[in-house]
Order: sequence, then structure tokens, then C-alpha cells
Amino acid sequence: MDGWNAMTPQGKSTMLRVVRQEADQFFDLVDREDSWEAPTGAGHWQVRDVVAHLVDTTESYFRAFDSVRDQREVEPAYGLPGMAARADAMAQALRSEPQAALLDRARADFAKMMEIFDGLSDDDWTDLMVPHFYMGPLPSFFFPAFQLMDYGVHSWDVRQGTGRAHGLSGEAADLLTPFMFVLWQYTTNPVTPDDVCEIGIRITSGPNAGDTHVSLTEEGFAYSPGAVEGGTVLEFDPGSFVLTAFGRSNAGTIRGDRAVADRFLNIFFRI
Repeated sequence: MDGWNAMTPQGKSTMLRVVRQEADQFFDLVDREDSWEAPTGAGHWQVRDVVAHLVDTTESYFRAFDSVRDQREVEPAYGLPGMAARADAMAQALRSEPQAALLDRARADFAKMMEIFDGLSDDDWTDLMVPHFYMGPLPSFFFPAFQLMDYGVHSWDVRQGTGRAHGLSGEAADLLTPFMFVLWQYTTNPVTPDDVCEIGIRITSGPNAGDTHVSLTEEGFAYSPGAVEGGTVLEFDPGSFVLTAFGRSNAGTIRGDRAVADRFLNIFFRI
């Protein structure tokens, strides 16, 4: 289903539609006086910190796309291991901003970001390399995916803070599913000889359902599509997969050796 593979130009319209959809409902959630200092599912962050994080993140993307346009060199990638601490510091730096002002800024940033995405040609979508502050040069299609992660997963965080039962949007989870393997690949702690294992990941529903073979070796995390014959398999629906990869929940069905599954699930650091 090419329309649900956002790593191809055929998936662009679906991705941008769902990003807009998730952003609209995010702003509806946070644009209430009683929500601003409410807790969230993102650690110690309050709603205002999540909004500040989105502002910081989106404005870093402007600088990244500007550097490509201006053919300007950028600093080497900061790296993901330090992302959590730095993202927290950047969000906390905006904590004193008034709610209305910060929301206006976030909305304006989002509109500008979508103009940039709308302007990407099919070739740009896959071939234009844009420097991500933490990860280094990436194909431009990653940046709409990052916006979907921010607006989709952080909407889940805001709802989590209310204490009410809820879930993750199906369309957002479907689109993000392939990107979770990349997230895991970039957030793998050093693999010791005791950590080495092979495991299957089975996505049970949605347009990106299927089996993926994953190996942890001392060289790191590697994955490829295809059925896993025997061995240990972790089964997830798309929403549970995304929330597990982001460290928001401990979900999934283990089929096989629990010790192998435990080694695998605990090899990642959180961002």
C-alpha cells in the first residue's frame, strides 16, 4: 500500500493529511486555560512544556531546511543519547511564556512547516538530504514523520495526563509503524555478547502489517522484512508498537522465549 508508506512520494499526501489532522486535535486539547499546567504522560512535563518542545523542534527544522537552501554547513549532529536532557532544557527555557503567545507561535510554526512540506517535489521527498540536529542528514520525508510523532504521540501524552482511558490514532500509528524500526536502530545501547539475539516483530493489523526479522549483534541493531521461522516473536498492533518504541507503555505479546524478549526490549535508551 504505497499510500501508507510515507518513505515514498506516493505516501506524501496521506502523511501530510494525517499530520494536519493530528495537529488540529492537539491544539484543541491544549488550548484551554485549565490544561496549561496539567500533567502529561511525558515524564515531568506539563502541557506547556510539550507545546514549548514542539516550538523548539519545529524551529530547528526551519534552520535545517534553510541550511540546505543556502548551501550552508552545519554543526555535526548532536547525537540522540543527549537528546532527552537537551530537549528538556530547551522546553523549560520557554516555561514562562504566556499560554496565548506560545500557542500563537506554535500554530504559526506549524503553518510554516506545512508550507515547506507542501512545496517538496517527489524527488525532494526522497532525495533531498536535510540535517537533523540530533541525527544528522536525513531524507526530507523524515521531517513530516517527526512532526507526526510530535503531534500524535504528544497528543497521547496530554490525554494520558487526564487519567482517562484513551488510545493512539489508528492512522497516525499506521504511518509511524515503519519509522519505529529506525527509532530503535538509532536508540540502541551498546550490545554486549550477552545481549546478542534474534527476534521477530509482527505487526498484526493496518496497512503496514507484516513480519520483520531483527537482530542484535555487537555491531548494533539490524532489521529486514520477512517471516521469522521459529524463535521468539513479539506481536503488536500499530498503536501498541509505537507507544512501546517510544517508551510510553510495556505492551506486546511474547511468543517464545521470554528471556530473549526481555533482553531485546531493554536494550534501548529513551529520548
